Amino acid sequence: MIPDWINAFAAQHPLGAVSNKESSIVKNRPFTAWSALDDVKTKADDIAHEASREFNAASQKAQEKTGKIQPGSLKYYAACTFGGMLACGLTHTAVTPLDLIKCRRQVDSKLYKSNLQAFRTIRAAEGIRGVFTGWSPTFFGYSAQGAFKYGGYEYFKVFYSDLVGQENASRFKTAIYLTASASAELIADIALCPFESVKVRGQTTIPPEITGTFSGISSVVAKEGVAGLYKGLYPLWGRQVPYTMMKFASFETIVEMIYHNLPGQKSDYNKGAQTAVAFSGGYLAGILCAAVSHPADVMVSKLNANRQAGEAFGAAMSRIYGDIGFRGLWNGLPVRIVMIGTLTGLQWMMYGLAFLCYDSFKIFMGLPTTGGSSEDKKKTN
Repeated sequence: MIPDWINAFAAQHPLGAVSNKESSIVKNRPFTAWSALDDVKTKADDIAHEASREFNAASQKAQEKTGKIQPGSLKYYAACTFGGMLACGLTHTAVTPLDLIKCRRQVDSKLYKSNLQAFRTIRAAEGIRGVFTGWSPTFFGYSAQGAFKYGGYEYFKVFYSDLVGQENASRFKTAIYLTASASAELIADIALCPFESVKVRGQTTIPPEITGTFSGISSVVAKEGVAGLYKGLYPLWGRQVPYTMMKFASFETIVEMIYHNLPGQKSDYNKGAQTAVAFSGGYLAGILCAAVSHPADVMVSKLNANRQAGEAFGAAMSRIYGDIGFRGLWNGLPVRIVMIGTLTGLQWMMYGLAFLCYDSFKIFMGLPTTGGSSEDKKKTN
């Protein structure tokens, strides 16, 4: 009951006396801000649950259409190839503005004072379209590279494991990861190189020397022959092979370490949790990738932009190094760490417009995700 003296004062208030019902609400919910947060959390949980339900339904339909995909089958490699194509093509295209700034600062370190100043300058001078200079060759090139990289990695991982036997493959699994990723990347870069050549030429000339992907390829071939598209292949291998070896080997190891330090087995976690682990492992692996491959990345940009007609590869490398020195090999590293960390994390986590990439594509298609298997076996035994 409410004391009479409260109602006596409340009777003179335009809102009248305080009811017992209102009083109980106030007692039960003394901090309305907390209650509002609880409501928001409940709604967010409901949305997440509904999204998970829709994802599972779509996943089930996709798996019903494709049938059961057995690891090691042609259908398995085709699914991984398609997932890799989308994972690399879409994510690299999304970070084109960062790549543009990185390439321009690598070619001319005095062009911009900072990454933010670079973005503002390009935006003011060239508009939003200028910020995405090079998106088309990036999309086509990295889609092709992703297809061979991820599909090839899955194939070579099985191939080399069978070659040395399962016992040795388990004992020397890191060596298997490194060899498989290097083999896949050697092939993938042959597909990427023509598009990378066109991309760098378009991004590092102001105004852009090349504005279209396939018209740019035709222009380079007309002036320099097919060899002109591949004059950056050796440094591209020098950048991408160690990059990819670090990417796959460190990712597999980091993910296994994460699951090792989590309670239960990997199979105990739902698709969302597995995707979060994949992104975390991918981002950390991406930082290592950027550091290992950056000097070669600078050389790729320099060679595609400044290599003279008829100049030998070794002579061009020596001339460029003489101009920039050891310190110049690290131009643009901070922005590349952000770019590669984000890229690698998203490539393992996201895919298509629903932001679900390589590992989530495997989850969606009912395939086993990467990492954690050996630890699961240990926990099971």
